[in-house]
Amino acid sequence: MYFKRLRDLREDRNLRQTDIAEFLGIQQTVYSRYERGFQNIPIEYLIKLSEFYGVTTDYILGLSDK
Repeated sequence: MYFKRLRDLREDRNLRQTDIAEFLGIQQTVYSRYERGFQNIPIEYLIKLSEFYGVTTDYILGLSDK
C-alpha cells in the first residue's frame, strides 16, 4: 500500500508532512490524506515524489522493493 511507503520515505529523511506539502504546492491536510490512504495521490504528485526521493514510482506503489 503506497501510503505506508510515502510515510516511511518522509520519516526516513526526517521531514514533516508540511515540508512535503510545500514541495508539492498543496496544503498539509491534503497530503496527510494521501499518507493515511483516505485519498488517492494524483499521478503528477507520485512522479514528483519519486524523483524527490530518488526511487521509482513502482517502489512507492509497492510493486517493487528496489
